[in-house]
Amino acid sequence: FFQRLRIFKVIIDMPAPILATKLYIPPLQPKAVLRPHLIERLNEGLHRRLTLISAPAGFGKTTLAGEWIASCKRPAAWLSLDEGDNDTTRFLTYLIAALQTTAKNIGEGVLGMLQTPQPPPVESILTVLINEITACQENIVMILDDYHVIDAKPVDTALTFLIENLPPRVHLVIATREDPRLPLPRLRARGQMNELRAADLRFSSSEATDFINQMMGLNL
Repeated sequence: FFQRLRIFKVIIDMPAPILATKLYIPPLQPKAVLRPHLIERLNEGLHRRLTLISAPAGFGKTTLAGEWIASCKRPAAWLSLDEGDNDTTRFLTYLIAALQTTAKNIGEGVLGMLQTPQPPPVESILTVLINEITACQENIVMILDDYHVIDAKPVDTALTFLIENLPPRVHLVIATREDPRLPLPRLRARGQMNELRAADLRFSSSEATDFINQMMGLNL
């Protein structure tokens, strides 16, 4: 309830219409298989800039991220991406809307720049946004879900600039079915990226048993 109230307060103040459900953190499934070893892996990566959760459909990426956020003590901003977010202005508008669910003042100076007929260069806009994030006192987790729908190079370029200049108090999580076109080798070499892949997300035999019996109710 309180999450949806925060989202409502954000969207009524936005200069452009915002689809509120894109900002909802998925609720926990009551019979979900708990995966504490993966939660621990995610917690261990908080000191890095980026966590990449990359695996095909059906591997539980969104479920895992939602479960982690429920146990994480940091404020969390969530954005479920769709094909329309390949527009850089829309992508940044929704990104700011998501961040404002954790800290109301983030992005206030940027939204006006995005709405002008001829917006400044993206790096200039992002510089203002990063400075506003830096001034925030909260340690924030920002989740971008379904990033595989993004195939626009300008959005990749904008996100690369954001990642490489994020202040330490912000941790970005990308959940995707395929690796994004970001400088992953450089981030990996610098120790700035935490990774969970299909091999990590596959159920063990005991987890598969729990899934079959608890969620499916088959009692095998």
